[in-house]
This record gives sequence, structure tokens and C-alpha cells, in this order.
Amino acid sequence: MTILDGKKVSNDIKDEIAAEVKKMQDKGEKVPHLAAIIVGNDGASLTYVGSKVKACERVGFESTLVQMSNTTSEIELLEKIKELNENPEIDGFIVQLPLPKQINEQKVLLAVNPDKDVDGFHPTNFGKMALDMSTFIPATPFGILELLDRYGVETKGKHTVVIGRSHIVGRPMSILMGRKGFPGNSTVTLTHSHTKNITQITSQADIIISALGVPNFLKAEMVKDDVVVIDVGITRVIDESRPRGYKIVGDVDFANVSKKASYITPVPGGVGPMTIAMLLKNTLLAREQHKL
Repeated sequence: MTILDGKKVSNDIKDEIAAEVKKMQDKGEKVPHLAAIIVGNDGASLTYVGSKVKACERVGFESTLVQMSNTTSEIELLEKIKELNENPEIDGFIVQLPLPKQINEQKVLLAVNPDKDVDGFHPTNFGKMALDMSTFIPATPFGILELLDRYGVETKGKHTVVIGRSHIVGRPMSILMGRKGFPGNSTVTLTHSHTKNITQITSQADIIISALGVPNFLKAEMVKDDVVVIDVGITRVIDESRPRGYKIVGDVDFANVSKKASYITPVPGGVGPMTIAMLLKNTLLAREQHKL
């Protein structure tokens, strides 16, 4: 059994990006600039955005954090997005989700200039991804592909089962794993809350990508020997014995499933670190496109 170490691979990617940025600096070129908008004070979102800012510092990017209050109106947020769209200094930016209930998430995502949409959520970029065209791939799916690639996990002709159909992970993964090329060329089954006999399906899978958000959902009896397991789930579970009062748990019963798996991602330390690394990679791509 091999652990797909997202922490190590993400650090490798950051080192590679830092080397590219150094080349830009040596040539006197503008370095990539990533901005993030956060509305409100959701603890998990603030932590996540904070780690993005630190990651920018590490690789030599410029970064801007725009904090807006919980009472921000939709119009105010759209104005701020317009400002970033029109600012030539900003190469890419993200709007941290979730947003307060007074704001229409879809309207906000549509307002982001697709050329600066380093999250890869805009319908233009999603459509290009579905058509195998060059575009920004959503950071978490992009990270999963990179892990499979760097560990040389065979995907051609394999049966991939994706659990969960969110627009952020499940649906894009089902498209990407079925595309021509590597990683891809697998036969994909997309499962969700209305799927019947899910164990019957997962027990036939060569590769399982779970993005459900249900702690320890995937049990050892649901998988076959030598399965490849990618656990995208991150759930805080109360644990009084921990200093923070909780522990982070994935969708997979790691202790037991890992005994049958050929490759598996841990939680934490698997897919999570890859998401930020690939956001940086998308920002580097955006900077290169803006130079053209």
C-alpha cells in the first residue's frame, strides 16, 4: 500500500513555481498576483484564505486579501469583482465560498472574468474543460490529477467510481477521469444520494474518488483488493481529547480500507494541500496568458 502524500507533492509543486517566479524576477518581469475576496467571518474560510496568502508569500507571488463584512450586499460584492476584473495588476482572483444568504452565489461566479477565474468555476472554463480545451481546471480536481500523475497510478481502462456530484469536485472529476489522455481514459460511474446499491458499484471499482463529506462513509467491505482510493472529504468531528476540541476526518474508514488499497490518500495531508498548490499553478498560468 502506497500513501499518496499530498503534503510532499504540494511542496514539490510550490518549489517548482518558486523557481519559475525567480526566473521572472531575474528578467525584471511582473510576478503573478493572486487576490482573494472573503465575505463575512466564517472560521474555516478565514483559515483557508490565510493559508493561501502564506502560500503566495512562499512562492514569491504578490497577494491581496479583500475582507468584506457579513452584511455586504450583492451589489457591493459585484462592484468589488468588477474592480478586480479591470485591475491589470491582478492576474487571478477567487471569491471564497460559502457566501452570506443575501448574495446569489451563481451571479457572483458569473461576474468573475473567465481569464482571471483561477478557481475554474466559471461556466466558460467548466465548458472548456468538458470539451478537453485548454483552461483553468478547478483546483481540487486538478490536484487529484496531479497526484495520480506523479505517482504513476494507471487510469487507462480502469473503472473509476466518483461518490458525490458537486460542481466543485464530483462532477468535474467524472468528466476528467473519462477524458482522453493521462490521467483519464477510464470508465466512469458517478454516484450520489439517489444511487441504489452503492456497495455493489464501489466493490467493482478500480479507483474510488469520494467527495461526499460524510465521515468514514466508505468501509472496507465496500471495496475490492488493490483499489486506489482518493478521499476528498474533510469533516470536523468533535474530539475532546484534542487541543482544538475536534479532529479532521475523511469520507474513508482509513484504518480498514488502507489494508486493502494499493494507493490511498490520508486525511489530512492528502488532497487538501494539493488544492492550494494547484490554485497557485492556475495563477501562474494566468500570468503567462496575460503576457501573450
